[in-house]
Amino acid sequence: MQHHRERLFRCDAEIRARPRDRGLFLSSFLFRKCNITGKDCFGATPKSARETRALPRRRALILLIFAARAMKPAMPKTGTKAATPNIYAVVGSDEAEVKRVATELAANLTPAGTGDFGLEVIDGAADNADQAAARIRSAIEALQTLPFFGSTKVVWLKNANFLGDDPKARSAAVQSGLEELSKLLDGGFDSGVTFLISATEVDKRRAFYKMLVKRAELQVFDRLDSGRAGWEEEATEIVRLRAKKQKLEFDDDALDLFVLLTGGDTRQIENELEKIDTYCSAGAGPVERAGVSPAEPKSAGSPPRVRPMADRTSAGFVARKVVPRVTVDLVRELVPLSRAGIIFELSNALALRDLELALTLVRRLLDQGESAIGILLAAVVPTIRNLLLAKDLMERHGLPRPHSPFQFISAINRLPAKATEHLPRKKDGSINAYALGIAAQHAHQFETNQLINAMRACLTANVQLVTTQLDHELILTEVVVKLLGSERKL
Repeated sequence: MQHHRERLFRCDAEIRARPRDRGLFLSSFLFRKCNITGKDCFGATPKSARETRALPRRRALILLIFAARAMKPAMPKTGTKAATPNIYAVVGSDEAEVKRVATELAANLTPAGTGDFGLEVIDGAADNADQAAARIRSAIEALQTLPFFGSTKVVWLKNANFLGDDPKARSAAVQSGLEELSKLLDGGFDSGVTFLISATEVDKRRAFYKMLVKRAELQVFDRLDSGRAGWEEEATEIVRLRAKKQKLEFDDDALDLFVLLTGGDTRQIENELEKIDTYCSAGAGPVERAGVSPAEPKSAGSPPRVRPMADRTSAGFVARKVVPRVTVDLVRELVPLSRAGIIFELSNALALRDLELALTLVRRLLDQGESAIGILLAAVVPTIRNLLLAKDLMERHGLPRPHSPFQFISAINRLPAKATEHLPRKKDGSINAYALGIAAQHAHQFETNQLINAMRACLTANVQLVTTQLDHELILTEVVVKLLGSERKL
C-alpha cells in the first residue's frame, strides 16, 4: 500500500512540474488509480468488459472535461497598467496656454462628422463645493453613457477649478467625487469614450493628480516666473517662435525690450504680437516712425505683407512675402510700458549712455511711487555690475563684442570653470549669462575705472538714501551723471 501512495505522489509532482501536459498526466493518473485501488475512477468496482464498454456517457464526458480543464494554461499575472490612451489632461498655471492646447486637443480628438454628439463639454468652473461635486458627477455620468449611433465621443471637463489647494477643493464632497472619478478612470470605461480634463490650479500632492500622471497623457504648462534668474532666455524663445508663426521678425534690441515688457506672460505675448501684426499689415502710420522696415506700406486693396518681386521662374513672375522687421520704436509705440518695462528702459538707457532718457525715466519712476532705494538696487546697480563683469571677461579672456546675448553666452560656456566662478548664478547653479550678454554689447563704451567709480557712487548713494534726508531724485541723478557724464569711449 505504501508503494501505491508513493506512485500517487510522484504522479502529482509530475502534473505540477509540467502544467502544459496536465490533460495527459490527469488521464494517466485516473487510470493508474483504477489499477491500484481495484475500483473505477468514480469509486465503483470494475465490471466485465461488456459492461465497461457500456459505461454511461456522462462518466466519459466528465473525464474529458477534467482533462480539458487541466490542459488550460495558467493565467498570467497582471502587471502595472500602462497609460490609458483615451485619457488626456492639460494642466498648469499658464491659463492662456492651457486653454489653447486643450481646445486644439479637443478638436483633434472629436470624431469627424459627429457634430454635437461627438463632444460633450462639462463646464468645470464651479463657484462653490456643491457645484464642483455636481460637475464631477456629470463627468462620471457622461463617461458611463455610451456614444450615440455606436460611434465614439469625447467628454471634456473644461477649466476645472476644484483641483487646487483651496477650501472648495478640500471639501469632503469634492474629494469624494474625485475619488469616485479616479476609480472610474483607473478601472477603465468604454473604449468608444475619450476623457479630456483641463485645469489651471492643480495640487500635485493629491491622489487625483498622481492618478493622472500614471494613467493619462499629461501636458503641463506652467507660467514663467519673472522673479527667477534666467527666465528671459525661456521667454525669448517663446516670443521668437510665436513671432515666426505671425510672420514677424524682431530686431535684437526690439526682441529684448518686448520680452521685458511682456514678462513671459503668454496671454500678453499673444495679444501684443497680434497688435503688432495688425499694425504692420494695415500699414498704419509712417514706416520710418513706426519702425517697420524694410517692408513697404500696403495699399487698402493689396494683401497683407505681400508685394510683387522680380523673381522669374518657369511659371512666370511670383509674388513673394516680405517679413516686416519690428524695431525698438515700434515696440515702444505699441506695447504698454509697465514698471518692469520702465526699469528695463532705464537699464538700457544707462548702457547706451543716453543721459537725458535715463534722467527722464528716473523721474517717471519716482512719480509713479517707486522708492529711490528700489530704483537704485533694481536698475542702476545691476546694470553697472553687469557692464563691469562683461568688460572684465572681454578684456581678460579676449572675448569679442557679441552681436546678440546668446553669442556671448556661448563664449562664456567655453571658458574654464575658474574663470567664471565669480559670475552670478541661477537656482540650478548655471551661469545667469543673459544679462551679461546684453551688457557685453555696450561695454565697449565704458572704461573699466569709470565703471568701478560708478559702483562706488552707488554704495555712497545707498548709504545716503538710508541715513540722510537728502532729496532722493538728487541722489539718483548724481549717480547717473557720474556714470554717463564723461565723454563716451570710441
